[in-house]
Amino acid sequence: MNETIMRLLDRPASSLLARLLLTAPFWLSGISKFLDFEGGVAEMARAGLEPAIGFNIATIAVQLAASLFIISGRHVWLGAAMLVLFTGLTIPLVHHFWAMTAEPFRTIAFHTAIEHIGLIGGLLAVAVLSSRSGAELHART
Repeated sequence: MNETIMRLLDRPASSLLARLLLTAPFWLSGISKFLDFEGGVAEMARAGLEPAIGFNIATIAVQLAASLFIISGRHVWLGAAMLVLFTGLTIPLVHHFWAMTAEPFRTIAFHTAIEHIGLIGGLLAVAVLSSRSGAELHART
């Protein structure tokens, strides 16, 4: 790999930016659902998630807390696990394209489910990299 690129990727700011961008869909959604609480409740109700208020509160809590773990670099594995589980559950609960017949909703749900699978991969990657970084720090001391 090019030495300049390696030095750029080695910077703490690069790691922070990557964690911010990876978690952006979650913390932006959590902030949005918090600021427009009634809109978040309506979104949960449209998805058939009842009690909608409870699901909205749980969604906000999971999205913001897990994002904070990952962004802060502390308990990254826990934040990633929370968001992997959350994101994985949204596929059968909300984006169940295999049970939809109306277009374009079926296609939109399919693409959203595939994007969620990609996010799960990114979250697993950040957990793996975080555990390796921790192991390397302990090995040096």
